[in-house]
Amino acid sequence: MKAIVSVLGSDRPGIVATVSTVLFEAGANILDLSQTVMGNSIFAMTMWVDLDSCSVPFADLKASLDKAAKELGMEIRIQREEIFNSMYRV
Repeated sequence: MKAIVSVLGSDRPGIVATVSTVLFEAGANILDLSQTVMGNSIFAMTMWVDLDSCSVPFADLKASLDKAAKELGMEIRIQREEIFNSMYRV
């Protein structure tokens, strides 16, 4: 299964490291990543991740990302790719 991870909040050091560490520890593989800093203060990142080798259930990975979001003071969401695609189909 593949998923989309979205990260949004105030820019600060360690965002990519924190999110990628959570994914790594769960056994997820980052397939693609796009990030930007808007107006020198708003950080936005979207990741496409492969969860086929994930060692934890999806709900546990989501809980770990929620914890990281709280620690960073950011919004982090994960959605299964098929749900993301159906929500944004034109």
